[in-house]
Amino acid sequence: MTGGPSDHVTLHVWRVPRRRVVGALWRVARDRRRLRRAPGVRFAKFLGTGAGRHFGAGRADLTRWAAVIAWDGPDSAAAFAHTPVARAWQALASAACRLDLRPVASRGSWAGQAPFGTSTEGAAAAKDPGRVLALTRARLRPTRALRFWRAIEPVGTAAGRAPGLLAAFGVGEAPVGWQGTVSLWRSLRDLVEFAYRNPHHRDAIARTPTHRWYAEELFARFAVLSVTGDRDVIDWTADEADEPERTVSR
Repeated sequence: MTGGPSDHVTLHVWRVPRRRVVGALWRVARDRRRLRRAPGVRFAKFLGTGAGRHFGAGRADLTRWAAVIAWDGPDSAAAFAHTPVARAWQALASAACRLDLRPVASRGSWAGQAPFGTSTEGAAAAKDPGRVLALTRARLRPTRALRFWRAIEPVGTAAGRAPGLLAAFGVGEAPVGWQGTVSLWRSLRDLVEFAYRNPHHRDAIARTPTHRWYAEELFARFAVLSVTGDRDVIDWTADEADEPERTVSR
């Protein structure tokens, strides 16, 4: 695994049959190091996911798993499908979805790193990215976790009904629990409308400095370059699925 922030990121999401959940748990434990050592990988994390669009503790979906990978370039990302890790998950899964992403904004850290960079193309895409994906990740302070879960529940409920939301699910670095969110939006405007005008979300933002919930946090925004595979795996909203694909220049 090479260091430095990346301007090409992929998000892989796999659906596995219930009879293969134990196999998925074993693969996550086995493949973490193998994934980080794959050619061209700068940063990589396997993630458990939440059920449906729910954000909160105790809502893990053991039939859906994800990996976020920051690459040294699109060629390395394209070659991932031929690696032992990718082939193993393809054999295990009943369905899969892949999103290729370009970072347009990132702040904070993940495991002490700032994995997502912004290239000239990413800065240009930030002005009009088309579809946009937001990734949040936080390491909670144990003494403040219960208060955080109580405060965040209304935010999760509101997010699931937000206009322009195409897909969303909770993510975590442990099989059970939730430490972040992935949300896919029709446009940057829809994301901003929710983030800064929804009263529940505004309240959570305002309370964060006071309550100091997080020992570490990261927020990143990406332009969506492409979505391939089965969109049902990420709970893509059915009535948005037929929109023409927006092409983002590479």
